[in-house]
Amino acid sequence: MRRALDLAQQAGAAGEVPVGAVVVDPASGEIVAEGANQPVASHDPTAHAEIVALRRAAEKQANYRLTGLTLYVTLEPCAMCAGAISQARIGRVVWGADDAKGGGVIHGARVFDQPTCHWRPDVLGGVLADEAADQLKSFFRARRSKGTPDPAGR
Repeated sequence: MRRALDLAQQAGAAGEVPVGAVVVDPASGEIVAEGANQPVASHDPTAHAEIVALRRAAEKQANYRLTGLTLYVTLEPCAMCAGAISQARIGRVVWGADDAKGGGVIHGARVFDQPTCHWRPDVLGGVLADEAADQLKSFFRARRSKGTPDPAGR
């Protein structure tokens, strides 16, 4: 999770919402792939940290199924990311801060609880939650003080 927080910090410094994600092989402890939010820079609304990390992990594994791997992310995944996590067959998802407004795991759509969900990973929220939440709060506080509430500066 510490690496995910570092990636989130980098995303925030680049003007993206500070979210970072790391895919880890729990058997070896090896980082398989990582990603940070980049929808603004990439002009891609799907370029959330989780999606970036999942894409990179699938490329590295030469397989879209990432069964047995763990995804660490600094913010509760949204419904889109939860759907991608399910499709990738990630074994476990660990996140930092809950997202009462946009979350898709324990808030909002609760994707993994839906009867149509193909794969349900183990989930654990609240890991280094205060640090993750502080990064997000600081980012948005700074945006508001500059009069640019949208990360794209619009």
